[in-house]
Amino acid sequence: MKKILALVLALCLVLALGAVACADDAVAPKDGGSKLTFTTGGEAGTYYGFGSVLAQKVSEVTSTSVTAITSGGSAANIDALDVGDAQLGFSQSDVLAYAYEGTRTFADLGAIQSFSIVAPLYMEQVQIVTLNPDIKTVADLAGKAVSIGAAGSGVYFNAIDLLGAYGLTEEDIKPTYQSFADSVESLQDGQIDAAFVVAGAPTTAVTSLSATNQVYLVSLDDEHIDALLESSPFYSKAVIPAETYGMPEDAVTVAIGAVVLASNDVADVDVYNFLCGVFENLEDLAKVHDKANELSLEFASSLVGVPYHPGAVQYFADKGIEVPAA
Repeated sequence: MKKILALVLALCLVLALGAVACADDAVAPKDGGSKLTFTTGGEAGTYYGFGSVLAQKVSEVTSTSVTAITSGGSAANIDALDVGDAQLGFSQSDVLAYAYEGTRTFADLGAIQSFSIVAPLYMEQVQIVTLNPDIKTVADLAGKAVSIGAAGSGVYFNAIDLLGAYGLTEEDIKPTYQSFADSVESLQDGQIDAAFVVAGAPTTAVTSLSATNQVYLVSLDDEHIDALLESSPFYSKAVIPAETYGMPEDAVTVAIGAVVLASNDVADVDVYNFLCGVFENLEDLAKVHDKANELSLEFASSLVGVPYHPGAVQYFADKGIEVPAA
């Protein structure tokens, strides 16, 4: 738990300081790269959409070739890294800490430490999506049909945390365990009343839903946010502007970090090239995907509690930044 606290408090501190553009001391990619598989998330989520953009850019401008593929999300990505089915993967900052320490969804497996950090990239918001304007608070979810992500997933634990902050448990709702895309379809068809979606906003699945429906995001109040942060300090307060999905008003929620991980077996040159391909090309990336505007070297180098990959250590050192090494 102490490692989790250190990890996420550092992320939140850097977020509060604000995103800063890439430094002017540009570095060049290295020769000798190889082919990497990058597990992301579902097709309707930000991990896959943004991950595909990053993979394409890295492949274009470096000797490392990266292929982004869909996956079951954070926990599945860590499993894929552990067994060698992938070399890179996205993870929520809380889930990677659970894996590294062998807690919550990884309690039965024990600690997994076969991965290391490439970089945290941006914050992803916990979005409680509904088409029912009468659902105004988390407390209003009692007795409702609610999608809370796949059992044992990062989304699942985020949902449990937020419900718990309002004195609710999984037994107090009618839970379903669906992907973002399936959740949106179920909302559209009236099969569920609300869905937890944890991804960088705007999220493809929710944007698609808002194109034909009035979407509402359930807001959290400061009292319950404070209670949540007291028990689960890997969250930070976040605001999703009304214009994100054409909502009547801004939504107040919490967020966690979206982090790229690498297997410890990945060559240093490939991790170096991934970071070089991303952070030396932020302006080009921002023309393709808005998430690139949220990236900064300061945030990318802020994670503590889990070591960075040696290739990442070298890249950040070349930018004049020291990060935790194994």
